[in-house]
Amino acid sequence: MFNWAKQTLANVVGTEEPIYGPSAIKSVAEDAKSTPYTEISRDDLKWNALDQTSVETQVFYFMADSGHIGLAQIIYSNVAGIRTTVQFNSKIFYTDGSKPHLWCSNPLSEVDFSEDKTSFYAKDCAVVLSEDGKSYTIKSMNDERSIVNLKLTRTAPGFVAGKDGKTLYGTDLANPWGTMRHAFWPRCEAEGSIVTPDGPVDFKGRAVYIMCLQGMKPHHAAARWNFLDFQGPNYSAILMEFTTPPSYGATVVDVGGIVKDGEIITAGTTCRATHTKTKQDTVNGWPEPTEAKYTWSGTTKDGKTVEAVVEGPTERQDCVDVMAEVPGFVKTIVANAAGTKPYIYQFAPHKPVTLKLKIGDEEITEEGRLFSEATFISAIEEAK
Repeated sequence: MFNWAKQTLANVVGTEEPIYGPSAIKSVAEDAKSTPYTEISRDDLKWNALDQTSVETQVFYFMADSGHIGLAQIIYSNVAGIRTTVQFNSKIFYTDGSKPHLWCSNPLSEVDFSEDKTSFYAKDCAVVLSEDGKSYTIKSMNDERSIVNLKLTRTAPGFVAGKDGKTLYGTDLANPWGTMRHAFWPRCEAEGSIVTPDGPVDFKGRAVYIMCLQGMKPHHAAARWNFLDFQGPNYSAILMEFTTPPSYGATVVDVGGIVKDGEIITAGTTCRATHTKTKQDTVNGWPEPTEAKYTWSGTTKDGKTVEAVVEGPTERQDCVDVMAEVPGFVKTIVANAAGTKPYIYQFAPHKPVTLKLKIGDEEITEEGRLFSEATFISAIEEAK
C-alpha cells in the first residue's frame, strides 16, 4: 500500500520513483513466449481515454513517392485525472534540405469519440476509422500552415505483441498501476496531401500507423526509445523499443515485425535496436547515434525460421527539444521530474537502405526507405 501511495505522489507532483526493480514490471515479452503476436481487428483500435495519469497517441508516418516524409499525430493526455489536454501535431520533413522542416502543434477543443471509441473528433479535426476497419482518414484545419487531408489503407494485417500488447508496471502485477501498449499497422498505402503556405505536398506512397497507450507518466514508463520504419517495394519492417528507468530495472522491451502485402511474416518481441556508433551531442550531452543496427528473429506461421537486419548510417534530419517544442501539458507532466531532459532525434538516410531477410533457406535482399527515431528522456546508468 505504501508503494502505491508513493506512486500516486510521483504521478501527481512529478517526484522520482523509488527503485522497485525488475520484479515490478511484466514485459509483454513474457506473453510473447507462448503467443508471439496477435493480429488485431477494429475492436483493438479503440481509444481508452483513461481518467488517470496517462498519454494516449495515434501517430501516422508517411513516406511519399515524392521523397517527403510526414507525420500526423493525436496526443490525448490526462494529468492525475484532474485535467485532460489534446493536441494535434503534423510535420513535413523536406529531406533534400530545400526548406526547413514544417512542424505544427495545436491544442484541440470540443473533443469527442465515436460511439464505439474507434474514431476521434474535435473542432476542425477528425481521425476516422472506416466501417471495414481497414483505413483511416485524417483531416485537420487547426493550423493554416498545415491543412491535413490524408488517407491510409492497410495492405498487411495489424498486430500487437503477445495476446494484448501490454507491458504492466507495479509491485502487485495483478493490480498494476501502469501499462504500456502498442498496436501497429506496419504496411499501408497512403494518399492525400498536406497544404502548406507554399502549396500542397502530395503524400501518395506508403504509411505506418501506431496506437500507443502509456497508462502512467511517460517519463516513469520509459527513459529511452528507439523506433524504426522501413518500407520497401515488397516488404516492411517495424521496431519499437523502450528502456525503463532504473526504478523498473532499466528493463528493455522490444516489439516489432516483418510483413508483406496480405501477410505477417513474423512479429513479436525478439528484435533489438543497437547504436553501433555514437557521438556526444554538445548541446544536450546525449550520445546521438550516427550508425545503428536493427535485428529481428522469429518464425513464420508454418514454422520456418526468420532472421532480418537493417544497418547503416542514421543521417539526422532533426533533433526535437521536447520541453521547448511540445505543448504545455507535457511540461506539466515532467516539469518537476529530476534529471528529465527529453530529446528526440529523427533520422532518414538519403540513399536507399537494405533489408537483409532470411526465411528458412531463402535469402532476400531489398532496398527501401528508412525513418527512425532515438529518444533520450533520463539517465539509466544508475541501474548498471
